[in-house]
Amino acid sequence: MGLIKLFSGDEILAQALQQKIEAIGVNTVIRDNNQANVFPSIQSKKAVELFIQETDFSKANSIVEEFRLSL
Repeated sequence: MGLIKLFSGDEILAQALQQKIEAIGVNTVIRDNNQANVFPSIQSKKAVELFIQETDFSKANSIVEEFRLSL
């Protein structure tokens, strides 16, 4: 079993989707590849990624589709 990426983009949008998915009891993982905290001279903001387990995809799919249509 692995992780499936559901979203890649702005941190605020990722957190909004995360809250909706976790409200139905599905655990999520957010990966923030931003290096600005480690290297302050680097100012490039990278996308935040939201993942869930493959086995939970059927539970979260309708929420993800609704979220994408609202963007």
